[in-house]
Amino acid sequence: MDKIVSIPRPLVRVNQWTILLSTTATWFFHQPFILLIPLIANLLGLFFNFNPFMKFARLFLKKKPSDYIPEDVVQQKFNSCIAIAFLFLGFIGFELDKSIIGYTFTIMVAAASGIAILGFCIGCFIFFQINQLRYKLKKATH
Repeated sequence: MDKIVSIPRPLVRVNQWTILLSTTATWFFHQPFILLIPLIANLLGLFFNFNPFMKFARLFLKKKPSDYIPEDVVQQKFNSCIAIAFLFLGFIGFELDKSIIGYTFTIMVAAASGIAILGFCIGCFIFFQINQLRYKLKKATH
């Protein structure tokens, strides 16, 4: 099995829209279980390289996947970890009747998804900063 090194940007956008729409639907319908939709999809993507929304959206690509702007898999998995954590914490907050926790984490993940859809990836920025820090620390120890 070939190792996946990139994901076509339209498929990443589908995941971002799934997160954004699921979080806003959770607020609108007051149903925290809606958060499980992107949470489970991202867990499947993280552990099994199978995000059902991306898999389905792949059917609608008009060009070869390699013809689209590639998104780095490692960065996307990092972003997915952040989304998973925030969706989980938001879900737990709502389920435990701690709405402030639920809204805090779902607002953050929805904002990050919305901003990413507009073109700036907060998770990618954090990933870059962590790698810069690692490099500086490694350089300082040698």
